[in-house]
Amino acid sequence: MDTILIGLLSLAVLLLILSIFLKDPYKEIRNELDQFSMQQIQELYQIKRKLKILEEELLIDDHDLKPISAFEPSHRKEIHAIIKNQVWSLAQQGVPVEQIAKQSSLSNADVQHIIAEFSNGDRYE
Repeated sequence: MDTILIGLLSLAVLLLILSIFLKDPYKEIRNELDQFSMQQIQELYQIKRKLKILEEELLIDDHDLKPISAFEPSHRKEIHAIIKNQVWSLAQQGVPVEQIAKQSSLSNADVQHIIAEFSNGDRYE
């Protein structure tokens, strides 16, 4: 019985020493996975940075790229009567034209045109 116990104990010690010196089979896979993750994070960061730059360029160029016909009154898009009434109501409250344009998603020229229509008595109620 003592020999079996001593044999098992020596086998356990031998396996413990062997496990210390053996190479970890998953260490290489973990390192590759870590490198891959870092590459993905770096690429994602670069893509987001480039997208932000492109968005900024497009926002700047939007003002420069408006067609001339958009400013001509004969090519004006039809504006709904409810929006016209809201614009007129805000104008009567003393809200500046620029702020009305932002709130109603219209251009300053459209807002001024609507105010001029209502001032002349052409109301859409």
